[in-house]
Amino acid sequence: MSIKKLITGLTLSLVLACGGASAADFSKGLDAFNAGDYKTTLSEWIPLAEQGDVYTQHTLGVILGNGNDAIKDIKSAVKWYTLAAEQGYADSQYNLGVMYDNGEGVPENDKTAVEWYKKAAKQGNDLAQKRLGCMYSYGKGVLENDTTSAKWYTLAAKQGDARAQSSLGSQYRSGEGVLKDNQRAYMWFSIASFNGNQVGDINKSSVVKEMTPADVSKAQAMSSLCLESNYTDC
Repeated sequence: MSIKKLITGLTLSLVLACGGASAADFSKGLDAFNAGDYKTTLSEWIPLAEQGDVYTQHTLGVILGNGNDAIKDIKSAVKWYTLAAEQGYADSQYNLGVMYDNGEGVPENDKTAVEWYKKAAKQGNDLAQKRLGCMYSYGKGVLENDTTSAKWYTLAAKQGDARAQSSLGSQYRSGEGVLKDNQRAYMWFSIASFNGNQVGDINKSSVVKEMTPADVSKAQAMSSLCLESNYTDC
C-alpha cells in the first residue's frame, strides 16, 4: 500500500475523532501532503500533535517513517510514535515495537520491542500478536516458549492474519507448543492459503501426504466451519 493511500485511510477516523478546527487543520495538512507540499503538511500537523492529539502524532510517525526522501525522518518518527504509544494508541505501540525490533531510529532492543508489542497485542492488534508469536518462538527478547508463542499466533490467526495462520499450522504439525494434530495443521494451512499465504499453500500440500483421506475430509470440514463462523469455531 502506498503511503498516500495509507494516510488517506486514516483520515476518516481523524476527522471523526477531532472537532472543528482540529479536523480542518488536519484536512488542510492532508491536502498539502497529497499535493507534495510537505512543509505545509508539517506546519499544520505538528502543532496538533504537540497539543497531544494522538491520531496526528501517529500519522506523523507514519509519514516520517515511511515517506519518501523529501520527508522521511526516522528519528522524528520514533518521537511521534512514542508520544502516541504512551497515550495507549495500539497502532503506534506496534510500530514502535517494530522500530526497536529492527533498530530503526533507535538502538535495536528486542526486550523493548516485546514490551511495546505486548501493549498493542493486549488491545487486540493482530500484527503485534503475530510478532509476539514469532518472538516467543525464537526467544527474541524473551525466553523461548512455544506454548506462549502458540497463544499469540492463535489470537492473530483468529483475526484473519494469514501469516499467523500458517505459523500456527506449522506448530500443530510439529507439536511445538500444542499437541501434534495434522488435521488442525491442515485446517490452518488451508485457511492461510485461502487468505493468500503461499507458505500455507505449500505446507498444506506437504502435510496432506501424512494424512488419510478421512483425515483430509474432516480437516476440510473444519476449515469451512472456521471460516463460516468468522473464526469463532476453529
